[in-house]
Amino acid sequence: MKIKSAEFLISNTDYKSCPQDGKPEYAFIGRSNVGKSSLINMLTNRKGLALTSSTPGKTMLINHFLINDEWYLVDLPGYGYARRGKEGRETLRVIIEDYVLERIEMTALFVLVDSRHTPQAIDLEFMEWLGENAIPFSIVFTKGDKQSASKLALNVSKYKEEMLKSWEELPPMFVTSAETGRGREEVLEYIEGINKRL
Repeated sequence: MKIKSAEFLISNTDYKSCPQDGKPEYAFIGRSNVGKSSLINMLTNRKGLALTSSTPGKTMLINHFLINDEWYLVDLPGYGYARRGKEGRETLRVIIEDYVLERIEMTALFVLVDSRHTPQAIDLEFMEWLGENAIPFSIVFTKGDKQSASKLALNVSKYKEEMLKSWEELPPMFVTSAETGRGREEVLEYIEGINKRL
């Protein structure tokens, strides 16, 4: 897929205020500091489209980016940022859960996982919740350039191993790097394939 245009459209805290034009939405979510903004910029080939920050937990909104005038890339708030405080975490939980469960335009959900770490309870619990609510998703391993190929392969296989303890089949998985562009074609082809079937 060629990205001809990518523009920020709107930010919301409520899924009901999101665009109502019926275009498919591909949502990206992950733990704070997983490299979501960098990945979005890499996928769209637009350096400053999604604002990257050295402070985790900056995204507090549902951000819609219109791609090729055909579909939306949706940047969801990160989950599990401990320093936000109980009230802040609860607000975020409601924003995320309402969008994921109620937004009928959400065509696919990509769960971002930091490939440098072995399976983290918070990510596994979030995926478990998606499974319990029958929400299909893909896993995107970020920061694939930040360790050796063998360590990367080991961490990905540990994830598969861990998930197969409670999942009958594994979701689609992509290994990406915002630095090298790895995984860009695979993710965009996956989205294009879904768009063609719609």
